[in-house]
Amino acid sequence: METYSNAIDRLAHWAMVEPDRVAVRLVDGASTTHLSYGELDARANIMAQWLLGLGLQEGDGFAFIMENQPELFALAWAARRTGLYYTPISTHLRAEEIAYVLKDCGARMVVATPQTIPLIPEASQWDGLRFVMAADAGPQPEFVPVIPVLEALQARPLPQRKVGRDFLYSSGTTGKPKGIKRPMAAYEDRFKDAYDAVVWREFFGFGRDSVYLTMAPLYHAAPLRSAMRNIDWGGSNIVASRFDAAQALQLIEQYRVTISQWVPTMMVRLLALPETVRNAADLSSMHAAIHAAAPCPPDIKRRMIDWWGPVWYEYYGGSEGVGLTALDSREWLERPGSVGRAKLGSIHIKDEQGRELPAGEQGSIYFSGTPRFSYHNDPVKTEAAYDANGWATFGDIGHVDQDGYLYISGRRVDLILSGGVNIYPQEIENVLAAHPAVADVAVIGVPHSEYGEEVKAVVLLHDASLASPQLGLALIEHCRRQISNLKCPRSVDFVSSLPRLENGKIYKRLLMNQYGRQTVVH
Repeated sequence: METYSNAIDRLAHWAMVEPDRVAVRLVDGASTTHLSYGELDARANIMAQWLLGLGLQEGDGFAFIMENQPELFALAWAARRTGLYYTPISTHLRAEEIAYVLKDCGARMVVATPQTIPLIPEASQWDGLRFVMAADAGPQPEFVPVIPVLEALQARPLPQRKVGRDFLYSSGTTGKPKGIKRPMAAYEDRFKDAYDAVVWREFFGFGRDSVYLTMAPLYHAAPLRSAMRNIDWGGSNIVASRFDAAQALQLIEQYRVTISQWVPTMMVRLLALPETVRNAADLSSMHAAIHAAAPCPPDIKRRMIDWWGPVWYEYYGGSEGVGLTALDSREWLERPGSVGRAKLGSIHIKDEQGRELPAGEQGSIYFSGTPRFSYHNDPVKTEAAYDANGWATFGDIGHVDQDGYLYISGRRVDLILSGGVNIYPQEIENVLAAHPAVADVAVIGVPHSEYGEEVKAVVLLHDASLASPQLGLALIEHCRRQISNLKCPRSVDFVSSLPRLENGKIYKRLLMNQYGRQTVVH
């Protein structure tokens, strides 16, 4: 266990111990830039001076809308050092959603880049301070350029405030984005790990020798928190500006990546690479390839294990932190489709009457034994996430087996009720995803005059020219050979794209609204 110096935080410690070690390397196409621990520490200090100079008080917050870049890490560490909340906002949210998040989180200011300035709502929708991470504001005089201000500042000691932290919002796939705001740690506890960090260290193997690769946007919780923790523990981060399957293999080989993080859509694109490219890749440095965020079709995961070896880990959790399960490749091969056993908290499966169910029976998934959370400014949704026992749920349905391994059937809000029968879309999606013609798929319920709802498959093909009524019937028949007839789609629609976010989640609310189903968000 590392003994930390009497520094303001772990970044400052590593800057003293290994100032030249790479903390963050950004890869943008063919170009790369990096910050060493010494450089990141210095930039974080200067940015902290800037934040203090703006009059931000301990407990205040700000937001940023930025592409993946090293300055994002300096800004996050500056917030940590000054006792501030920082809220990364997705560049793919609609204007009204961005305005909602800025107002809801109480951001005193927002930091943009020249590329993301157009996403910032007008002053009539949100009246906070506006800054741009650039040398000048260009044609946007209401934005103050940050670079000249930072260049005029000098490093100096910082006050001993609480440890600032992220204030994250859900992706909003089932309604408005929901904020999860957690209390800050005391300054005296600045070297203590978060309660859930044990999984990252002891199960996934993060540590001083880690080289972590992410090709996902850092406004998502998983890559941002993993990269920040990796800096906590002295590792190096390789951050790509965007996902490219061939480049992913190149980066793993070039930088001897040891830990990486993926979503199933990335795995599908990796498998779509030519066999010669896949076979030529040297992946021997990888000891933990982690995936989460969205269900992975078993066939896709099995093929990735066959290719990369038993280095794949999966976890199930969420920004709410109500619980976490995980498993490695060996466990998954013995129990395909499972998301593991509880690593944080204890699992409970409950029926609609609130009774706890035995192994093998489907019900709502709850966790006990983890810190309580709340949705910011939304006591109704917070109350709905908890039961009378104080157990909390992410809103998913599933079951556990006799050994305590959890299996997810899907979101409760996505449940299809047809003729009085509960139908879980994920099971059908897994079957369809295994068909060689299918590139991506979403299964939803659509209105039916007699049964209430019927099952519809919305399919993206590898080759759009193959779309036909005959292929639709073939896909339905493909399902009938593997699952009961009542679960099978009654119709198949072919589309040119699906509303899938970078974190792998399908924006099913958009599909349901398109097909006339009114979503009910609890």
